Amino acid sequence: MPPTIICLVDAKNRLGEGCMWDEQSQSLWWLDIPLPSRIHRLHLPTGEQKAWQFEVLLSCMALKPDGTVLVGGERGLHHFNPETGILTDFVQPENIAGNRGNDGAADAKGRFWFGTMQQNIGPRGEDFEITQSTGALYKVETSGVSTKMLAGVGVSNGPCWSPGNKTFYFSDSRAQVIYAFDFDLEHGTLHNQRIHNDTKDFGYPDGATVDAEGFLWSARWDGHCVLRIDPKGRIDRIVEMPASRPTCVCFGGPDMDQLFITSSRAHVDAATLARYPQQGGVFTFAASTKGFAKHRFGG
Repeated sequence: MPPTIICLVDAKNRLGEGCMWDEQSQSLWWLDIPLPSRIHRLHLPTGEQKAWQFEVLLSCMALKPDGTVLVGGERGLHHFNPETGILTDFVQPENIAGNRGNDGAADAKGRFWFGTMQQNIGPRGEDFEITQSTGALYKVETSGVSTKMLAGVGVSNGPCWSPGNKTFYFSDSRAQVIYAFDFDLEHGTLHNQRIHNDTKDFGYPDGATVDAEGFLWSARWDGHCVLRIDPKGRIDRIVEMPASRPTCVCFGGPDMDQLFITSSRAHVDAATLARYPQQGGVFTFAASTKGFAKHRFGG
C-alpha cells in the first residue's frame, strides 16, 4: 500500500534542495537555491519557521557540532551562524570559470564531500543548458585542505554512505547514473568505481540517502517519484510523489522513520503545475524503515 504523502510546507521553492535533519533541535533544514538564496529551518514540534536570505547562490549544507552550519554554494564553502545570520567564507575547493558547487555531505569522520557542475542558474533564475561534464568531487578536511577525488562529472549529486561506511554512493545526474565505490573511512579514499543503478525510466537521480537496512533512497528529477534501491542496485520500491521534480531526501522525525523530500517548481510548465499545485513544497511520508541523521562537519 502506498504511503500517505503530506505536504509539510507549501513553500513554492524555485529549487528546493539540501534537506537535512537536526536531531538535537528536532528541526528540518533546507535551501532554495536561486538568487536570492534562502536557508530555511522548520522546528517540527511547534511548526515555527525561519529563513535567511543571501546574495550568493547556496546549494548544500552540513551541521557542525557547535550548532552552526557548513554551507556549500557557487563560490565554495561557507560557515553560517543561525544566531547572528552571518555567512562567512571558508574555502574554495575549485576555481573554474563557468562552474558552481552543487551537492555535498559530511562523512563519519567529519570531512565534507563537495561536488561541482557547470553553472546552470542565471542571476535572475534563468535556466541554462548543461553542455559539458566539467564538474568534480572534492574531499574537504576540517582544516580546509581540499583534494579532488573524481573528475569529469556532469551534475554532482547524492553523496551518501552505506551503514558501516564501506560503500560510498554518488550520482551524476547528467549521465543518469548512481555510482558505488569501496570506501576507506579511515583514510577517506575511494576505490572500485562501478555503476550501482543507471535506470533511465524514472528521470534523473538527484539527492539521496541510505536507510538502516542499506537501501538507497533516490529523489528523481523529472521522474515524479522517489526510488528505494537495494544494495545490489535493484529497484525495490517506487514512491510516486505529488511533484514532477523531487530534488533531495533525508530521514528525520522523533524516531528517524520519516522521509522528507524537497522539490522544485522553477521552469515547470503550466500543465505540470496544474497537476501538481504544491510543486516546490517540502513533503514527508512514513518510510516503514529507519534512517540516519546526516553526519556533522568536523565530527
